[in-house]
Amino acid sequence: MRAFMVLTKPRIVTLLAFTAYCAMIAANHGLPGLRVTVFGILGLAMCAGGSAVMNMWYDQDIDAVMHRTKRRPLPAGIITSRQAFTFGILLTALGVVVLYVMVNPLSALLGFLGALYYGVVYTMLLKRRTPQNIVIGGGAGAFPPLVGWAAVTGHLAPAAWWMFALIFLWTPGHFWALSLYKAEDYEKAGVPMMPVVRGARSTKRQMLVYSVLLMAGVAFAPAIGLNQPVLVGGCLVLTGWFFVSHIFLLQSPYDSTIWAKRTFLASLLILPAMFTLIAVSLTI
Repeated sequence: MRAFMVLTKPRIVTLLAFTAYCAMIAANHGLPGLRVTVFGILGLAMCAGGSAVMNMWYDQDIDAVMHRTKRRPLPAGIITSRQAFTFGILLTALGVVVLYVMVNPLSALLGFLGALYYGVVYTMLLKRRTPQNIVIGGGAGAFPPLVGWAAVTGHLAPAAWWMFALIFLWTPGHFWALSLYKAEDYEKAGVPMMPVVRGARSTKRQMLVYSVLLMAGVAFAPAIGLNQPVLVGGCLVLTGWFFVSHIFLLQSPYDSTIWAKRTFLASLLILPAMFTLIAVSLTI
């Protein structure tokens, strides 16, 4: 049972569910009802987890080559390819059904599209073909706030798309930081991550650009009516910190992984902190 849980990438799903819940709070201007919270988060988690299973099913050949992933259930032989495929399809389908029946049709549609984006568009069409894989594919991880907002309101507002944009712009700095200190792994597996194709220096410069765009995205908040000082000021501080970490990363030696790891860890703190600020500021 634990092996099947590992296939769903529970830590990533937890972060996605958290952003969805914060969007629910923001949309409701307070804590949403128990029913929409439980079934909204459950349905989203099932869709996200199911698409993660499909990602591991499709990538089992390269997972077997990479040191970071070779102990996953599929390359380790703990779960068969057929079992993983069946589990992934069923979990995603059940998630869509839960959202449709217990929440509303729009949240179900968005949950399905998010799963399709990650499981097919990113995993099967982009990951092995272009160094822009995680940029274009970053939209997959940005769907949860849309699902959360739609679950509460039944429609999408500019604020929901703004949250989508924040995650989309955060994604390159997050994943490229990881790929900088795991570049040899990706190269060995034949995955065209940006550091492998363009080199560390070019990757760091592009990461810096996205960190600036992320700050600009935060600064855009008042234009759509999100002018709470706690929200804008707090998120600017967080994204400013992220920007500074990218400056240090750019100035670090070519073969140094210290700032790549620090930037990756910073990204893991910044996203939930921003969404916490969003949820809190829109309820006070």
